[in-house]
Amino acid sequence: MFHNFTTRLFLLLASSIVSASFASEPLPPADQRAGPPKTLDTLRSFPEINNRAQWEKRAQEIREQILVSCGLWPMPERPPLDAHISGKIERDGYSVERVYFQTYPGFYLAGNLYRPFGQGKGPFPAVLNPHGHWNHGRLEDGKMGSIPARCIQFARMGMIAFSYDMVGYNDTMEAGPHRQFALNPTNLLWNISLMGLQTWNSIRALDFLESLPDVDTKRLGCTGASGGGTQTFMLGAIDLRLAAQAPNVMVSHSMQGGCLCENAPGLRVDYSNMEIAAVPTPRPQILVAATGDWTKMTMEIEGPSLAHIYRLFRAEDHLRYVRFDFDHNYNQTSREAVYAWFDHWLLGHPISDKINELAFKKEPDDQLRVFPDGKLPSNFISQDQLIVSMIKRSKSEISALKPKDKRSFEHYKSVMLPAWRHTMLVEFPERDLVVEPQGESKSGEYTIARLALGRSEKGDRINAALLTPGKDRYDLLVLLAHPDGITPYLEDSGAPKGLAKTLLEQNHPVLLVETFQTGKSANPAALKARQHFTNFFPTYNRTDLQERVQDLITACAFGHAHSKGRRVVICGAGQAGLWALLAAPVADAVVADANATDLTSDSALIEQSLFVPGIRKIGAFEGAAALAAPNPLLVHNAGEKFATDWLRDTYGAVGGRKKFKTEGAPLADESLVAWIGGLK
Repeated sequence: MFHNFTTRLFLLLASSIVSASFASEPLPPADQRAGPPKTLDTLRSFPEINNRAQWEKRAQEIREQILVSCGLWPMPERPPLDAHISGKIERDGYSVERVYFQTYPGFYLAGNLYRPFGQGKGPFPAVLNPHGHWNHGRLEDGKMGSIPARCIQFARMGMIAFSYDMVGYNDTMEAGPHRQFALNPTNLLWNISLMGLQTWNSIRALDFLESLPDVDTKRLGCTGASGGGTQTFMLGAIDLRLAAQAPNVMVSHSMQGGCLCENAPGLRVDYSNMEIAAVPTPRPQILVAATGDWTKMTMEIEGPSLAHIYRLFRAEDHLRYVRFDFDHNYNQTSREAVYAWFDHWLLGHPISDKINELAFKKEPDDQLRVFPDGKLPSNFISQDQLIVSMIKRSKSEISALKPKDKRSFEHYKSVMLPAWRHTMLVEFPERDLVVEPQGESKSGEYTIARLALGRSEKGDRINAALLTPGKDRYDLLVLLAHPDGITPYLEDSGAPKGLAKTLLEQNHPVLLVETFQTGKSANPAALKARQHFTNFFPTYNRTDLQERVQDLITACAFGHAHSKGRRVVICGAGQAGLWALLAAPVADAVVADANATDLTSDSALIEQSLFVPGIRKIGAFEGAAALAAPNPLLVHNAGEKFATDWLRDTYGAVGGRKKFKTEGAPLADESLVAWIGGLK
């Protein structure tokens, strides 16, 4: 004869016979997520990595996060470059030309192409040169940094060099001022950002180099400083074509990047520039640091952290890190260290510490500019037109993924499950699940166990209550979520009420959770400090909605780990019904109150309580819930403007039409319990 569910759980925990899926670390006394938000200056540490397989798994997660954050998952189709090369100037050992090509239809990227001259026909190695936030962009030629200097030197050494504009600089002005691209928060709902556009431009710049007949596509490199350093290691993390890279004065455990073009949403919630820079391991890389900026600890922190990863691959000689006594720079001393690195890894010459830079003379700006008179190609598009085009493309991508049968549904999941995980920034806790019993009481025939749930070293602490009937049916565990936490389901005396009581009367055990900053756990001051649209908040922090969905997933993990074969049903009331839809991929069944939400416009989604960057790109609540098909799903209180056609069609495509039900009006508790009780 088995004890009831609650008693068995407490016997298990009290005797310290903890399930293998439990972590032994205690939870913090209070939810640490309510503390001050992280910023670009929050100090970061490199995670403990013990073996190569562990790092390879994490590196793949980082790659996916970059692509999702930058709006490049799935990777967009690449339109023809339609490249134009003109205005060749021949100098001693090199030539320079003007270049422009399309990265999106009607959006043009401009730059200069420096080639070896009088050194044969090649093929030559080629190096991308993103310029960073110099006042004159790719035309900068000063003591602390010169883009023409390094491009001329590369060409004289026998390498092709391409310098190209960041958005809003020099000839790439059609998208408007650099720091003002896509500032409307609604663009973030589609993961449209300045960083995403520039990352795509870098990918397309690499496509351009590959298209040149005199380029050796097996010997491609990239180097830049400051914002150009960010572009360098981001490209290196997601594009396997780079054979070597040299990010300067940007790989840091402290400041992570101060511009929109370095802060895509979700990018650094779990990862830092150090980890992103380590992703290309074991491909050759040199880090150049300066004593006068945020890379001043490279020899003590950042360099050794990356070196550990390279050692796991037995590729210690593929990494070099140096620091020079200057302020933030890419000056001659720094450049000469990079020349030597690329000379060895791209040209195959013996390794050296430096190669002296030859004297050079930059061409006049009007000779390097592609559109000096402001006359752009006839089909160029404005920033607003580009954004409309990008949204249209994303809608087409989602439409193309819509399941038509079981086979296409599997393809849909292969694309959208990673997109869902990285958009929502969620994980299903397994061995890091932590459960702490907080006491047990009786209310009539019901047993009420107070719990704290969380994940090891994540700082979360979720107040929960497990309510068990005297005659447990042992088939379902119903997880109830409410915007007001636990109180809508418990009297002040602790007795169950409302839907919780109705479920217990039908002998269904109930798990109540007080998700992030709801109910008695809410801290108004902490919530006020979480300003989602300032200081790159979503780059470094989960939004309120992301945290709440994670809490439902953590509670679901507890239910699955200890329900001994029970199915876990998430039932969300009010706005929590929308949380339930977003958590649906981990549940066995979902009951969701759609709260009559109007999704015909973006107004509801840019309110702080429902804001998640990229949510439109995964099909919003429908797209996430569709991943759970054909598990039973009930959506009620849909109203007139909460669409469910996608869900109905998806369930039909996988033969689960009878397992999906939708109601425009809100259902009474008795109807909800009847539907739950009828689950087979």
